[in-house]
Amino acid sequence: MGIKILGIESSCDDTSAAVLDDGRVLSNVTASQAVHLRYGGVVPELASRAHQQNIIPVVDKAIADAGIKPGDLDAIAFTRGPGLLGSLLVGTSFAKGFALAQGLPMIDVNHLQAHVSAHFIIEEGRELPKFPFLCLLVSGGNSQILLVNDYMDMKIIGQTIDDAAGEAFDKCAKVMGLGYPGGPLIDKLAQQGNADAFEFAKPNIKDYDYSFSGLKTSFLYTLRDRLKEDADFIEKNKADLCASLQKTVIDILMKKLIKAAKDLKITEIALAGGVSANSGLRKAFEDLHTNRGWNVFVPKFAFTTDNAAMVASAGYRKFQRGMFCDQTVAPFSRTII
Repeated sequence: MGIKILGIESSCDDTSAAVLDDGRVLSNVTASQAVHLRYGGVVPELASRAHQQNIIPVVDKAIADAGIKPGDLDAIAFTRGPGLLGSLLVGTSFAKGFALAQGLPMIDVNHLQAHVSAHFIIEEGRELPKFPFLCLLVSGGNSQILLVNDYMDMKIIGQTIDDAAGEAFDKCAKVMGLGYPGGPLIDKLAQQGNADAFEFAKPNIKDYDYSFSGLKTSFLYTLRDRLKEDADFIEKNKADLCASLQKTVIDILMKKLIKAAKDLKITEIALAGGVSANSGLRKAFEDLHTNRGWNVFVPKFAFTTDNAAMVASAGYRKFQRGMFCDQTVAPFSRTII
């Protein structure tokens, strides 16, 4: 009998539950929240209410899809933070109640560590990264380079000092009237455009840190100046704007990652986070392998966005080390690894 972990993810606007058996996925169920589309971004109060509606059906389906009963579980792992506090409270409270009812130990999981732990999910024929490795974690709220020495030893060696890459995508998409979420829409249009059509500012930040506020401002000023000349400028150049913006973001991300890899002499490189679904960024990682011979690890699309399989994966590694929490734990909105 393997160790079966129920994972719960509720850090933002996706309610997710998954069951892993000795690190292998038996089920991974996610309910997204369309209610935020009309507002152009996630509304925290609406997100927490939707989590309350979704969490029981999602957990019930995850357990059913896994072909097990609640009594077969060995522990429940849940995202404690960082994230939206109201959303995290729903997941944390459910985990506490479920653990009490089933007599299960609880495992609190850091959301950012969970994204990295997506690479520790065991699948047939899939190689796991070897320690130490570098992980580029890119999402709507985070842009970080992590030095991963062990399952529980992850150190931030570079991070954004202002906006995250995903946030830059979303805000630039909003200015162009593309809608929300902007990242996937930019990626789709970028595949039809000329990535060299426009040039935007690339910041010069020390060490391995990032900055995307200057790029965002440069993009905004380009639109402002060109719209004075042609009111239809955005519509006429939408694909080229998206392609050029995407190329600039990827160039910024990869330049620092490659510098860190060379400085630390590490050739095991992983990608994680919601923006890891971006086709251009995934291609840039493929090029690292093709052109430099580095071992690269790109997550399945199912494990790029917020999902409970990655939470259960992190929980499984903590279970092996006896790293449990008690009923007094409270969620937190901000932290670092």
